[in-house]
Amino acid sequence: MRVNGTLINYYFHCKRQCWLHGNRINLEDNSEDVKIGKAIHEVKSHQNKQTEITIDNIKIDRLTKEYLTEVKKSDADVEAAKWQVILYLKVLRDKGIERKGRLEFVEKNKDKKTFIIELNDENILELEKITKDIENLLLEDTAPQVINEPKCKKCAYFQYCYV
Repeated sequence: MRVNGTLINYYFHCKRQCWLHGNRINLEDNSEDVKIGKAIHEVKSHQNKQTEITIDNIKIDRLTKEYLTEVKKSDADVEAAKWQVILYLKVLRDKGIERKGRLEFVEKNKDKKTFIIELNDENILELEKITKDIENLLLEDTAPQVINEPKCKKCAYFQYCYV
């Protein structure tokens, strides 16, 4: 499986979740949080009249002349979302398209947060290392151990790990 934005995001969030998803064990269809995130993407794309764009193995929420924008429901894992945007910027650059990244969090009852991300040599090298780490993780025979953190309670894979 080629490394995509979801795998990058899960790698930072939980290596077990990354391994499960990468090995095609998908429990997200039952997750209320995943359904909410998809609904936010649909509303945003209709408001902006710019729909999700698929390039190779990535899906970009919005692309303008200046920005590649990724919209997230929550700022619970900014680092994971940041690296997802960096992957997208790298894929675009490889296609000859230069953009800045814009990461938007639209959490209910909170002020909207926006971060600007620029692709540079340093984060490209780190992305290559992360991608290789994910590829090696997915080749493992068994999933990593459960991390037992509070965030596990909201995870789509909670039942798989704890029930």
